[in-house]
Amino acid sequence: MKTLTAFFLAAAACYPQALDLKHLERLAGKAAESTNVTLDGALLQLGAKFLSAEKPDEARVKKLVAGLKAIYVKSFEFDKEGEYSEADIASVRNQLHAPEWSKIVDVRSRKGGDNAEIFIKTGGKDIGGLVIIASEPKELTIVNIVGRIDLDELSDLGGNFGIPKMEFQRTPKPPSKDDE
Repeated sequence: MKTLTAFFLAAAACYPQALDLKHLERLAGKAAESTNVTLDGALLQLGAKFLSAEKPDEARVKKLVAGLKAIYVKSFEFDKEGEYSEADIASVRNQLHAPEWSKIVDVRSRKGGDNAEIFIKTGGKDIGGLVIIASEPKELTIVNIVGRIDLDELSDLGGNFGIPKMEFQRTPKPPSKDDE
């Protein structure tokens, strides 16, 4: 029985997990505008079927989506500052513990209050998930992408499936033997 329990615990630790964002739902009542995107499992793959393999931009998104298990986006725009608290953000951040999760971007603006954090979930050589926390005085957006992600292709996902457009600098590919 202990061996079986250990197996299921290990399998659960390796399987990408979505964050618990239910506590943020209360912010929708305070927000002037709110967006809630939930694309998991078959629904995400169904959406990818509408992308054309013939159009280069859509083909790249389709390839990226093939490795994903789910996409969750919660975004809130408020009429005035102070409608959400640092505790709301901390409740998300507290789910992103090392060694599984690593913060790879942390942008803080004391002057404007525009902050951004990006966390990745690592497991072996692949990235198994990504979380973006973007906060401004009157706006809060949380993006949780569950599944295998190639960071070089991630910017292609921006602007699709309710994910904000993100600009990442692509890693240059090393020259191949064919280039020589």
